[in-house]
Amino acid sequence: MPIDVRMPTVLRQHAGGQATVQANGDTLGDAVEDLVRQFPGLAGQVVTDDGTLHRFVNVYVNDDDVRYLDKLDTKLSEGDVISILPAVAGGDG
Repeated sequence: MPIDVRMPTVLRQHAGGQATVQANGDTLGDAVEDLVRQFPGLAGQVVTDDGTLHRFVNVYVNDDDVRYLDKLDTKLSEGDVISILPAVAGGDG
């Protein structure tokens, strides 16, 4: 089942410049694997070498932070929307 994935501006260069792409999967992990298959440049941006979500990337399913759900095991349903948001940090302190 195709799931819409919203791509932030900073990651669009790895997704053919598209603001929204589609991925297939029953879980977030399946969808991320499909995204990386379609857009290999996203691999290091979204997941670590050991296959976990990158700690500086926030991922939401329908506005719910997956860190408080089941992370990559979060179940997906038709009509769900995944949003990927790189964390912003730093500043002059």
